[in-house]
Amino acid sequence: MLTDNEITYQIRGAVFDVYKELGPGLLESVYEEALVFELQERGLSVERQVLVPIIYKGNTLKTDLRLDLIVEDQVIVELKSVEEMKKVYFKQLLTYLRLMDKKVGLLVNFNTDDILDSIKRIVN
Repeated sequence: MLTDNEITYQIRGAVFDVYKELGPGLLESVYEEALVFELQERGLSVERQVLVPIIYKGNTLKTDLRLDLIVEDQVIVELKSVEEMKKVYFKQLLTYLRLMDKKVGLLVNFNTDDILDSIKRIVN
């Protein structure tokens, strides 16, 4: 079993490859599909558009809340292709981590001139 650090290292490498090949300015869904391909090429298991269960006072709410990726059933990856990273994106990822009982997540914005500065690690 890989550690969270080993998984995030692999994810970062895959993000760099996708960014190098496609560049900025495309739709989030394009980056998601390309990143899944890269991660699977590295031998990692990836789930896409995972339903996030929300339990409120013992009841499961009927929602369509989905996170982008879970890698190796350990690390949540949320992808963006936006001009500006807003605080709400960080809060959203932290909430996903809490609801899914995961420890580490990566928030990635592909619409950037510097992909290195656009990968943020969030810890629950």
